Order: sequence, then structure tokens, then C-alpha cells
Amino acid sequence: MLRVGNLPATVTPEDLRHLFERYGLVVTAEIARDEKGHSLGYGFVQMALPQSAKNAIQKLDGACCFGPPLSVKSTAWCRGTLL
Repeated sequence: MLRVGNLPATVTPEDLRHLFERYGLVVTAEIARDEKGHSLGYGFVQMALPQSAKNAIQKLDGACCFGPPLSVKSTAWCRGTLL
């Protein structure tokens, strides 16, 4: 699972899926939202294969796809272990 940060409020799950599909099969793509349904500025993408996730991290971390540079990290990395 990948955590995608620094997302503008206008980005949809479909936008995330479309962006990450360039690097492999996307299983899920979701935007984190508050109780009122407003974007929290980050989301999660699950890729079918670990190598696809690694490729997406290498290509998209720091990329300006929706405006500000994205932060793309493995959720395992966020917990202190590597993908």
C-alpha cells in the first residue's frame, strides 16, 4: 500500500488510479476524507505487484502531477520498514 500526500482537494480516486496505472495494475485508490467528506490532502493506492509499487514511488515521489510535489511512500516505510 502506498500513501500519497500533498494532494489538492480536487483530486479524485479516479485521478489517483489513472496516474498510478502507468506503473502497473491498481487494486484500490482512495482519498482520505473528514467526517464532512472533505479531502484531507492524502490518499492510498494499492498496487497488485510490489515491483509496480516501487516503480511508482521512484517516478512519482516529488513529481508535480496535480500541482504541488507529491509525497509517495510505502505505508510499510511510514511504519519504519521498507517495501
